[in-house]
Amino acid sequence: MQQRSSHYRASGLVLCLMSVTRDITERIRIEDSLKQKERYQRALLDNFPFAVWLKDTESRFLSVNTGFVRIFGAKDPAELIGKNDFDIAPHDMAEGYRADDREVMASRQNKSVEELILTEGERKWFETVKAPVLGDNGELLGTVGFARDITERKATDEEIKRLAFYDSLTHLPNRRLLRDRLKHALASSTRSGKPVAVLFIDLDNFKTLNDTLGHHVGDLLLQQVADRLTGCVREGDTVARLGGDEFVVVLEDLSNALYEAATHAENVGEKILVALNQPYDLAGHPCASTPSIGIALFAEPETTIDELMKRADVAMYQAKDAGRNTLRFFDPEMQAAVAARVALEADLRDGLEQAQLLLHYQVQVDGTGRVTGAEALVRWQHPQRGLVSPAEFIPLAEETGLILPLGDWVLATACHQLVAWARQPETAHLTLAVNVSARQFRRKDFVRQVRTILESSGARPQQLKLELTESLLLEDVEGIIAKMNALKALGVSFSLDDFGTGYSSLSYLKRLPLDQLKIDQSFVRDILTDPNDAAIARTIVALAKSLGLAVIAEGVETEAQRAFLASAGCHACQGYLFGRPLPTEAFGELIRRA
Repeated sequence: MQQRSSHYRASGLVLCLMSVTRDITERIRIEDSLKQKERYQRALLDNFPFAVWLKDTESRFLSVNTGFVRIFGAKDPAELIGKNDFDIAPHDMAEGYRADDREVMASRQNKSVEELILTEGERKWFETVKAPVLGDNGELLGTVGFARDITERKATDEEIKRLAFYDSLTHLPNRRLLRDRLKHALASSTRSGKPVAVLFIDLDNFKTLNDTLGHHVGDLLLQQVADRLTGCVREGDTVARLGGDEFVVVLEDLSNALYEAATHAENVGEKILVALNQPYDLAGHPCASTPSIGIALFAEPETTIDELMKRADVAMYQAKDAGRNTLRFFDPEMQAAVAARVALEADLRDGLEQAQLLLHYQVQVDGTGRVTGAEALVRWQHPQRGLVSPAEFIPLAEETGLILPLGDWVLATACHQLVAWARQPETAHLTLAVNVSARQFRRKDFVRQVRTILESSGARPQQLKLELTESLLLEDVEGIIAKMNALKALGVSFSLDDFGTGYSSLSYLKRLPLDQLKIDQSFVRDILTDPNDAAIARTIVALAKSLGLAVIAEGVETEAQRAFLASAGCHACQGYLFGRPLPTEAFGELIRRA
């Protein structure tokens, strides 16, 4: 109830007292209801998972919830009432908010994703929605805004993107992102006429480092290489990792002049060579590593991404063939050579399947000229090319892995030839030397393979001699020794081929169960005119004698060479002086004449 009283006076005397009482229960109830409703609304806003604010037409805050207060570090919503964005946010951010308000007050809703730097320096991402507030008559009253914290979602999206488009080890763009950037680069180049350069980078001998020091050390090297590559290019260029030890650099916005563009690409390549040649410290392991770099330029619109990458890859292999730790540019002649190589590889596969390969045999003699054995040398009788030189197809077989089936065929054919010779008195005593590639010997089942071939063919193991090269000794020496001992137990003997041309460690050499050293023909060729070659030949003979090994020289073509070798203590020889490599029937005839 509400009561009002009035006094009526006359001549200073109170004549009467009048009171009016009005029932205001309903008004109180309504006011309490409104206050309660306001509390509910405030509770709803304060517990809303978003930041909410209301501004007037001058962009001053009329109301904010606790979610908004937490963002800007205020203690109470009242602290922000009447303030504007310039009072609570950095100037550049406040300018952006004021622009948003103007856009919203033009009766357009605004949606955006904004990054906010909090007072503690923490960065947050918010998804915001802002809208105009209109009165009953459509007049503009102000703006209302909502902001939701999407920092965690943003981080998740970034992580998904990183996993999809970036290499997990080096954090460089991966193959997928590289193709996307190349697509845009080539499209831009087609429009502008400015060439794009692609540098294909492969680390030399990375597998050896990985196998020797372990993959964790190899990973450290890849990470440091990635950092150095990034430091060699401009901000707009791309450095990507294809996988393994292969990297690609894409250079854009080069000069319209092709020569100048090529010069710029070459300068970057030289800079990379210098950077990657610097010593590495890999968790306490000092290490040196070098790259081989191939460069291809995109200047013809019809060139595809795959073709451009293929050209850079081809150029990189040319750099490796040139001795590694260098760079090479792609050119059409190079492409023709690659096409020929691909065709030769296909023909070689067919040759293996269609029995186009055959063995020739070159005699080996002792000091009296008596034939003691032979070396099996593989030849390829191509239906169109004729007789293909081993110097042409053996390196190809090594690179492509065809050396494995080829080596198995050579070994099996040689063993069957030993069995055939054993039936003839004039050839029954002959030994047969078979070259074994490092890749073939490293196979886990190589010992079992040799045993199986010997057993199935019936050949005597004592007449089989396996010729190994020094390159085999560059890694896993203990494993090599174990395999050699297992084969020696079968009766097989060993000769170290091309001795003196590699980098054999004498400490390893004395541990190998060898039977013979072979003096390489490169020393024999000039043995009469080059004092160094003569000294090397004498040294090999002396070394073989000190280790209790036999010694044989290959490539002997003159009687004078044979006489010199004999004077040095090497009496076993093979070469054109005694006979060229011959097919089976011709070799048998040579033995009968001898």
